[in-house]
Amino acid sequence: MPVEKVAMRDMFGRAVFELGASNPNVVVLTADLTDAIKTTAFSEKYPNRFFQMGIKESDMVATAAGMAVDGLVPFVTTFAAFATSLANQSVRVSVGYNRANVKITTSHGGVCVGGDGATHQSFEDVALMRMIPGMTVVVPCDGPEAYRATAAVAAHPGPVYLRLGRIPTPVVTSESDEFIIGRANTLREGRDIAIVANGLMVPASLEAADVLSRDGIEARVINMHTVKPLDGEILALAARECGAVVTAEEHSILGGLGGAVAEFLSGEFPVPVERVGIKDTFGESGEPEEILEKYGLTALDIVNSARRVLVRK
Repeated sequence: MPVEKVAMRDMFGRAVFELGASNPNVVVLTADLTDAIKTTAFSEKYPNRFFQMGIKESDMVATAAGMAVDGLVPFVTTFAAFATSLANQSVRVSVGYNRANVKITTSHGGVCVGGDGATHQSFEDVALMRMIPGMTVVVPCDGPEAYRATAAVAAHPGPVYLRLGRIPTPVVTSESDEFIIGRANTLREGRDIAIVANGLMVPASLEAADVLSRDGIEARVINMHTVKPLDGEILALAARECGAVVTAEEHSILGGLGGAVAEFLSGEFPVPVERVGIKDTFGESGEPEEILEKYGLTALDIVNSARRVLVRK
C-alpha cells in the first residue's frame, strides 16, 4: 500500500487560514514568499491582516514585534536560513529580548530544498533559536502534526520558532492526536533502545525500528517535536528503561535535538548516545532521496547507529 505523504507547509497554510476565522488577532507577514510558505489563502481571505514586507526579513521581524506589543498574534513566515541569518538581530533583540508574542514560522528547514542548495539549506537554525532566552522551538514530524502545532503555537504565550520542511513526507500521526508543546509522544514501545527524533526523521525512525525488530531488537520511538522546552520526564524514563539512546534530526548534530538530549542526559541520567544528523558541513543541491542518503539521514543510518550504541550499553 502506498505511503501517504503530505507537505508540512501545506498543512500550516490550512491551519493559519482557519486561525484567521477563529482568532481576529492573528496576522501573517511574509518576505516575498507567499506561495512558498502557503499563505495565499490567508492573504486572499484577510487582505487587511496580511503584510507583504518584501525581501526585508529583519524589518519584517521587528514590525511583527511591534504588532505583538499591540496585542496581535503575528506569524512571521520565511525560509529557515533567512530567519536565522538575515533576521537574526531582530529575532534576538526585538522578539527574544522583549519576549514578544511572535510566531516565527519557517519552511525549507534542513537539506531537502531541491535545486536551491547550500544558500537556502539551514542546518543550524534550531541551534540558533534554542540559544535565544525564552524562545520555544517546535519541529513537527508530518503534515497533520504541523496542522496541530500551528494552533498550539498561536495559543502559546511568548516567542515561538516553528520549523517546517519543504517536501511531502510520510504521515505517521493524525489530526486527532494530542499535541502539547513541551510534551513528547511515544509512537512505538520498546525497552532495548530509545530513538528520539523530530521532523522527517520520525518516519525514518519508525522504519528503522521495524528493521531492528526483525533481529529481536525492540526500539522505543519518541517524537520529540518540542526541542525547547525539552520533555525531560519522557527522556529520563527512556534512558532508565532502555539504557541507550539514538537521536535523529534533519539538522546539524551540533546544538540541535542531539545536543539538547546529550546535554540533558549528561546531567540527569548518563547513558550511551549516538547522534544521527548532519556533520560539520555545508550542503548542496540534489533530489531529496539522494541528499538524505549522502548526508546520512536514512532509516539505515539510524539502524547502524542503534547497533553501535548497543555495543556501548
